[in-house]
Amino acid sequence: MSSHSISPKSQPAKHAKITDVAELAGVSVTTVSMVLNGKGRISPATAERVQQAIKQLDYVPNSAAANLRNQHSNLVGLILRDITDPFYTEVTAGVSEVLEQQGYLLFLTQCGHSPERLQQSIQSLSRQGVAGIIFNPVRGAAAKTLQTLLDSQLPVVCAARSYYRDDVDFIGPDNTHAAKQATTYLIEQGHRHIAYVGGRADSLARAERIGGYCASLLQYGLPFKPEWILECERTQRSAADTIAQLLHQHPKVTAVLCHYPEVALGGIYGVEASGRTVGKDNYIGQQVALLGFDDVAEAELSSPALTFVSSPAREIGRQAAQRLLTRMQQPDLAPNRHIITPSLQKRESA
Repeated sequence: MSSHSISPKSQPAKHAKITDVAELAGVSVTTVSMVLNGKGRISPATAERVQQAIKQLDYVPNSAAANLRNQHSNLVGLILRDITDPFYTEVTAGVSEVLEQQGYLLFLTQCGHSPERLQQSIQSLSRQGVAGIIFNPVRGAAAKTLQTLLDSQLPVVCAARSYYRDDVDFIGPDNTHAAKQATTYLIEQGHRHIAYVGGRADSLARAERIGGYCASLLQYGLPFKPEWILECERTQRSAADTIAQLLHQHPKVTAVLCHYPEVALGGIYGVEASGRTVGKDNYIGQQVALLGFDDVAEAELSSPALTFVSSPAREIGRQAAQRLLTRMQQPDLAPNRHIITPSLQKRESA
């Protein structure tokens, strides 16, 4: 068999199979498999002949079939609520960076805000044989849906804006600290009447941020007024209308914490519509300061430049992927809560 040679006249096959490689190299299918997996005692000459056959046939190993045979998967599921959300886009990038370095492929699904679609995503990923799942929680998800995730026996990590259950690994930002940092910063710039705009009442991230905002106000003996805390849709138009109305009704307000980047950007138009101007963070005359959460690239071109408290979304993704890899190796680890501190990002106008 050692005298077998590969003819240079052989034509590459379409969708070559492992049996084609074995036949061309003059070896058994088992030998080809051992070369592909780097296992077994194969002579260098035989291994070289197999590699030549693989190259000549343009053979691509069927990793899915190999995963089934070896009870191992190189797929990891990522369930996002909204793939267009800049925060979760960055989380995805961080997850992908870490997993691809370890030879894993990301299987991305989107569930929106539907508990039913979250459960469908979990079931679909399980059927695909993923090695683990990173997910965003969905408001109002039934206990049955959450239990489906835990009962899947797959390693699971939650990467999200707000804290989740104690029985699941969680990676996310410190929303309370972020809001304390933002509010304190505005107070130190001279503001005494600070509002909070954006988000929905059932948002846990919003509740955490409002808690930090209130704590800083109380610390400095400043007024907390429920009418200064307003919901609005996540659009610049809704933010502009809401902030304009706020400033008309409560002219004492000189600064606004904006729950989303879109609220901060839309707030520029809302301030102008109220007959006032957007200033830097310092309190000067009729100027109103806007300070947002979760920085986005579009804010780089805002005029005037806005200040943001930025959550390190990409690092959250990296940490989530690292935790999942660890849990895949050590499934009996106790669930862990890892909180990443945000930072204040100030920009200067061009």
